[in-house]
Amino acid sequence: MVDVFAKCRLPETYRFVKDLGVYPYYQAVEERPGGGEVVIDGQVLVQAGSNDYLGLSGDERVKEAAVEATRRLGVGSGGSRLSNGSLALHEELEARLAAFLGRAAVMVTSAGYLANLALGALIGPGDTVIGDRLVHACLIDAVRLSGARLRRYRHNDMDHLERLLDASDPGAGRLIITEGMFSTSGSVCDLPGIAKLARAYGARVVMDSAHDVGLLGATGRGAAEQHGLEGAVDLQTITFSKALGTLGGAVAGPEEIIAYLRHYARSMVFTAALSPACAGAALAALEIIAAEPERRHRLRVAAERLSGELAAMGYAVVPSDRPVIAVPVGDDLLCFRLWRELFDEGVFTTAMISPGVPPGQALIRVSVTAAHTESQVERIVSAFAAAGRRLRLVREA
Repeated sequence: MVDVFAKCRLPETYRFVKDLGVYPYYQAVEERPGGGEVVIDGQVLVQAGSNDYLGLSGDERVKEAAVEATRRLGVGSGGSRLSNGSLALHEELEARLAAFLGRAAVMVTSAGYLANLALGALIGPGDTVIGDRLVHACLIDAVRLSGARLRRYRHNDMDHLERLLDASDPGAGRLIITEGMFSTSGSVCDLPGIAKLARAYGARVVMDSAHDVGLLGATGRGAAEQHGLEGAVDLQTITFSKALGTLGGAVAGPEEIIAYLRHYARSMVFTAALSPACAGAALAALEIIAAEPERRHRLRVAAERLSGELAAMGYAVVPSDRPVIAVPVGDDLLCFRLWRELFDEGVFTTAMISPGVPPGQALIRVSVTAAHTESQVERIVSAFAAAGRRLRLVREA
């Protein structure tokens, strides 16, 4: 008899890393004092791994909107949107998001993961989905659940994408999936190239804008706006847990497609509706994003400074003004050691290994937020300098 649980054994490396004291995951935050800091085990650290890019999760206006919605509507929704969990607040948020994104319709979900999972309702076993190799796991899960054929092209490699499109069945539905700004590298998709190939091969385009909505483009609508190609994107998904500072997600696109998803997307139909607190917070965050573009500017300035300083030290970092800065390390254990050294220097980052990144390409992911002060950015720089010297990753000053 085979025990189905028998395979559920953590590898020996897990215990080895734990014993070395360099295990980087599930670190419990005790407090968020604000201003880009967290408290872990009583130690105050600069939070340099957060996706709260605009610093809105701690904004008093956003918190008050969540509290007011909770007082008025309670802490839960009572059911799925389809049955009895829809609130007027959800519909207000959907209308506001549609106006902000310039889309005909929006469907709000309880999480960004669920927004992408909903895409599985649009594809099936007869379809081919071609995705950038770095797209988020939830997009891959949507394809797997749908039964569609999945093909992956090398990151932002339009020649490879074209070869895969050319080899796909012309009688099948074809869908290209990409992120607007990629969560692990901070790179922006080659939307002009994707749009050209989509037109040539009759493919639809879905863009996951989790990490670019609120940040990129003249008004913060994301990478498609930055490229001036919003019409080339058929569906856009977003999450509220990044620039909007709360929880939830949404799918935006043509009215008929959104109506279809409302009735056939399992991650919409069979899950409880977004809480009133999160809906209220998202509405307040949208108002701030529209009214305070200086947050995006402050973020870009800080990101450009930090990435430039890291590159100057000798880290293999490409200087840019985007908030996600990938610091390549390669070896998993060395990545964990660098994470621990930075932690001990008072900086909390994110260690990324496979399957979050390709095997052998471990990296430290650093993110800059609008909440970071100049002195906190300097602390991050100093921490990388000290840690890098101890591990011989950078040259001596």
